[in-house]
Amino acid sequence: MYDISIGYEQYHGFWNKEGEHINDPPGSDLNQLRITPGYALRINPNWQASFILPYVWNDNQYAGLSSKTNGLGDATLGFWYENFDDIKCVYAVNSLEDLTPAAYFGASLTIPTGVSPYDDVKNSFDITGRGFYRLDANMLMDKTVFPWGLTLNLSYGIYLERDVNQEYGSFVDPYKRQLGNRFSGSLAFSYSVTLEELDTLTYTLTYANLKEDEASINGATDTTSGFETQSVSLALAYSTMAKDWIVRMSFNHLPTNDGLGSNFPATDTFTLGVSYVIP
Repeated sequence: MYDISIGYEQYHGFWNKEGEHINDPPGSDLNQLRITPGYALRINPNWQASFILPYVWNDNQYAGLSSKTNGLGDATLGFWYENFDDIKCVYAVNSLEDLTPAAYFGASLTIPTGVSPYDDVKNSFDITGRGFYRLDANMLMDKTVFPWGLTLNLSYGIYLERDVNQEYGSFVDPYKRQLGNRFSGSLAFSYSVTLEELDTLTYTLTYANLKEDEASINGATDTTSGFETQSVSLALAYSTMAKDWIVRMSFNHLPTNDGLGSNFPATDTFTLGVSYVIP
């Protein structure tokens, strides 16, 4: 399968460590554009591998500082196992077996191909990646009783420790840094409509939570790090009858209320994507 998406993200202030939302200074305009191509290959009937490599453009004005940069983002290599052999989508529930969800289990590796704070950059507006390898264990459970669908997605990640001797272009005394463990979860509700030519439109509402524990420096906790955020997204997807072409658009919103985030920027993201499944 080939996939490509274009995402445009606008920033609207941030939450401090205590969960209070702080507006950006007047005149600020923070934006990021991402083009993310991806490829997935089915290895056998139950296993598939995938690779994603985004390219990022930053265009920011903040407190009199203007910055425009671009470069690769962090790549992701993934493997998924489908724990079922027959289709789990049903049109009616006639037995308990009809309620069995489709279960997917996977692992992924984030590769720091992007520009991070530990490279030769001037400020945080120039970065396109985190600068760390991360291993994730992933699980997706999906149940569709047509036209309704419910999807649970859970992920837990561990960053690998690295040596640091540079921060934002300035050399520092060498130290070891490890970002905190990362948990993400989402719950999505969907409704599908069959069109005249048997193509399908699917509407999806998703709630998501993302939390990263505090990092460590030479084994000691960095109390200024770690974050948590919540988001809501709406999506619309069109797929052909053969399910070989899928066109999708989505809007992701992080509410700016106090207490709904911590140590994280508030953003709105618009995404348009296309997938083609190889026959």
